[in-house]
Amino acid sequence: MKRRQFLGAAALGTGALATRFQLRAQEAAKKELPPVPLVQLTKGITCSRIGFGTGMRGGYRQSNLTRMGQKKGLEMLNFAYDHGVRLFDCADMYGTHQIVAEAMAGKPRDSYTLVTKIWARPGGIPEKERLGPDELLPRFLRELRTDYIDVVQIHCMDKDNWTAEYASYMEQLETLKKKGVIRAHGISSHSNIATEHASKTPWNDVVHVRINSEGIDMDGPKDDAAARVAETVRTAKLCKDAGQGIIAMKVVGQGKMSEDAAMRKKSTEFVRNLGCCDVMIVGFDEIWHIEEFIRNGA
Repeated sequence: MKRRQFLGAAALGTGALATRFQLRAQEAAKKELPPVPLVQLTKGITCSRIGFGTGMRGGYRQSNLTRMGQKKGLEMLNFAYDHGVRLFDCADMYGTHQIVAEAMAGKPRDSYTLVTKIWARPGGIPEKERLGPDELLPRFLRELRTDYIDVVQIHCMDKDNWTAEYASYMEQLETLKKKGVIRAHGISSHSNIATEHASKTPWNDVVHVRINSEGIDMDGPKDDAAARVAETVRTAKLCKDAGQGIIAMKVVGQGKMSEDAAMRKKSTEFVRNLGCCDVMIVGFDEIWHIEEFIRNGA
């Protein structure tokens, strides 16, 4: 063997050895992940405190999860499931029903919680018509390959009169709940006024709220992060006091804390310790994102 070939082979051997050590270190790290606690989200629904948000940069039935490709997406979802993340937050506008269903294929249905949302506002989905729950749920069930969905919400409510505007949606969802097609209903809130209105609405079982320690992508004064956080916490606690389940979203600022591990840890611990948020969801893009969030949030 020529000297150059020998050195190249030696380098490859060293690289392969280093890779094996790295893989072993990664496997060891996985085994050391703390268990993800179970919590009661709402009456009859117990789930993991950490959830997999499938809607990062979502719209028109695409999201980061769908754009990363089927192979990587399934690896991410299965890794999360295998390490105790058992709530999967979907929506029609994310286009993630099918990939979540594929990842959950063969797993006991009572071992995970499915959340999805109906988009009723302009834009967001390709169709111009906005169908109601009665028309949409049969498709959702087929796409998710399930006989029931744990939580179905009206997506992205931001007004104080959403109960009047979407009264027919609420009635249909209540009927579907009585039939056992869904187990709970509610809203995904994008304003404090909508959240406060939810707290006064007995129909609401579960509400999503945007909340993190830095006030990123949260409702309130643009120049006062502390005020945004305080008002969001206040309205979330109103819902909690009313007996409603709270799913915290944007916990790491929709990826805007991606360069700051200390800030991600601070924000995750802040939300976890508030006492009013039952579940925290994050849109994971890499395996290590899941590992880090479990360590910070479990």
